[in-house]
Amino acid sequence: MVSDIDINRYKSKYLYLHILIHYLLIITLTGFKKEYLLPALILSLSHLVIDALTKLYLKYRVNGITNLIIDQALHLTSISVFVYYFHKYTIDYNEIFSIKNQILFVSVICITFVSSIVIKKIIEMFNYNITTSGIQDAGKYIGMLERAFVFLFVISNFWEGIGFLLAAKSIFRFGDLKDNNDIKLTEYILIGTLLSFGLAILIGEIYLKII
Repeated sequence: MVSDIDINRYKSKYLYLHILIHYLLIITLTGFKKEYLLPALILSLSHLVIDALTKLYLKYRVNGITNLIIDQALHLTSISVFVYYFHKYTIDYNEIFSIKNQILFVSVICITFVSSIVIKKIIEMFNYNITTSGIQDAGKYIGMLERAFVFLFVISNFWEGIGFLLAAKSIFRFGDLKDNNDIKLTEYILIGTLLSFGLAILIGEIYLKII
């Protein structure tokens, strides 16, 4: 259901000023050439249509991240069509789906979803019930991001970054551990952190060995 606030947003003069700025920017970058004027206007108006679709119609039908992906994919597609109209280009799918990229994709899946399941199953063995008033599933996504950074540091041979990340996490966690004064919670966090970092390092090293 579309709210009145959302509808009023698309009646705002600032929105159309935003579209005008887009148009002026495009024709400026293309050198004010006559052949670009109409296509640039169509591209700018497509920006308005896409925003209306994603921020009005899809806003209450799909979750936020899915909506964002659809929104950016549509914008990228419209820009690609605009560029292709004037400058024909080809996409090398053999390069995109190369063995190296497939191995990278599998590695990313392993450091995110697969590692989350492995860590969860290992932690469950200790039968420690942790209660938190934080954001739902925040720990899961923090772990994914942390492993992604560690993986990036490993394949970039930037091992100092791993030490910095571990130190930063320890500082942020120090207050929680101090206030709770619970040795089981400390051990729980240590096990989870070491497993998370260890898996990311292992997967990073395997990735480097394979490629």
